[in-house]
Amino acid sequence: MISCLDLDESTLVGRNPPESCIVTPHSDRVASLGRPLRTAFMLTSMPVGGAETLLVNMVRRFRHDRIEPSILCTKEPGPLGELLASDYPVSSYWLKGKYDVSIVPRLASFFRKHGIDALVTVGAGDKMFWGRLAAAFARLPVVCSALHSTGWPDGVGRLNRWLTPWTDRYIGVARSHGEFLTDWERFPPSKVSVIPNGVDTDRFFPDPSARLSLRLELGLSDTTPLIGIVAALRPEKNHCMFLDVARLVLDRLPSARFLIVGDGPERPRIESQIKNLGLSDCVHLLGSRSDVPRIVAGLDVFTLTSLNEASPVSILEALSCSVPVVSTRVGSIAETVLDDWNGFTVDSSDSLSFSLRVLSLLSSPSLARTFGANGRDHVVSRFSLDAMVKGYEELIASIYWKKLGNTL
Repeated sequence: MISCLDLDESTLVGRNPPESCIVTPHSDRVASLGRPLRTAFMLTSMPVGGAETLLVNMVRRFRHDRIEPSILCTKEPGPLGELLASDYPVSSYWLKGKYDVSIVPRLASFFRKHGIDALVTVGAGDKMFWGRLAAAFARLPVVCSALHSTGWPDGVGRLNRWLTPWTDRYIGVARSHGEFLTDWERFPPSKVSVIPNGVDTDRFFPDPSARLSLRLELGLSDTTPLIGIVAALRPEKNHCMFLDVARLVLDRLPSARFLIVGDGPERPRIESQIKNLGLSDCVHLLGSRSDVPRIVAGLDVFTLTSLNEASPVSILEALSCSVPVVSTRVGSIAETVLDDWNGFTVDSSDSLSFSLRVLSLLSSPSLARTFGANGRDHVVSRFSLDAMVKGYEELIASIYWKKLGNTL
């Protein structure tokens, strides 16, 4: 049975929580150590993206007497890594090449030197493989892999499956994602836990002033309908569909305008499509921004057009700001975007239906307000940052004490 760290009944979709779903809190036992559990989080880099932003927020929210975090980047630290480095240990450029086997003894030595108690790899690929291999050589008490997607770029692969015996837990971000990890990735159910993504609801909140300030920044009137997407400019985020939807919406509502927040390798292709569709005056490419809460709170409709996802943080952020959402129906998005209650979901190939859903919200402010209020309630009650942080603290502590508790 999948271990589910969110004990809210709705997360279990009507099922009674089995005994194995309940994780006994171990935070008090960690406190009895007289020190926090030193936990390394390993990932490729830290650009401005959903999983990376989630990690930044979580690291900053850990109780210092429970978890002492550090960050390991196999490549460059990225803007978020540089941001964290002022307050937490961040090391980078661990991997010198795809087949750099020297990373194993170097990482193992690092783990021993710094007394690391737990490793959490974030995402699949090289860091998941080399990190867990080094952790096995260093005999770390706790080895976990957190996965944030249901396909590329988080496809697990054969080599990473080989290390399952040396992995204590695979962490999914939603109930259906946990099922994906067992049914599709074939991980043992006893090694799969679900810790739902969470957002800081005090940072992402309904802000009426954001509407005007955002439109002033863009040179728009205060009545301009604004539709936006916040996502790294990568192929799986499917920004081409977002632009197709923009063209369809503009055909019926010429006053509408569109925002794209994020950066990445798809930017040239997106810029080309904007020009080809005649959208140059209607779409604002804002790049990476540090004021995402204000931008999201200033939108009329938030959208996500991804081809695959697990539980995207950007949707939770929008709902937390009381902004209704229209999204493709992929991954576990249907667990956060509830049709006809706080937004709409459509097939990932249906741009026409997507545009009609957006237009229905723009044409009915009362419906949009109702959906927005419902969305805020949904996130506050079930997807808070504090709940996610507590889930990680208790999972790491429970594994640690299961292995070493009797020897301390």
